[in-house]
Amino acid sequence: MHRSRVVPLLLMLFASTCAHAGGKLGVFDAWIRAAPPGATMMAGYATLKNTGDEPLTLLTVQSDAFRLTSLHETIVDGDVSKMREIHRLVVEPGSETRLAPGGKHLMLMQPRHPVEVGDKVQVMFLLADGTRIETYFEVVAPDSSDD
Repeated sequence: MHRSRVVPLLLMLFASTCAHAGGKLGVFDAWIRAAPPGATMMAGYATLKNTGDEPLTLLTVQSDAFRLTSLHETIVDGDVSKMREIHRLVVEPGSETRLAPGGKHLMLMQPRHPVEVGDKVQVMFLLADGTRIETYFEVVAPDSSDD
């Protein structure tokens, strides 16, 4: 290859390896509170940590174990507690967001099969940049969860 073509090619390769690390999502302490037999809704909780240097935008979640999955948050309006769907959840660089009872959480609806204490349920987090983060949530007894 001619030298005038090699140098720009090497510069492009070097520049691409020096690019920003971007956002990196870690999912920790992931759990689902077990529900009574026949229940059609469950909730999932975890800590989401962005260990990168750019914000991450979580768009949605998926799980083959449930027909419908989404991000929700509990809000209090006067004396009434309500849930609303979240369509985007931004996790800033170096920060964490807790999915916890009484706050932001996963809604897991219409289980495709019984989900029981001790099961590990696969959940896929879908980010705005196209990244998919696969993780597993442990199903725990209602009295053993950390409200």
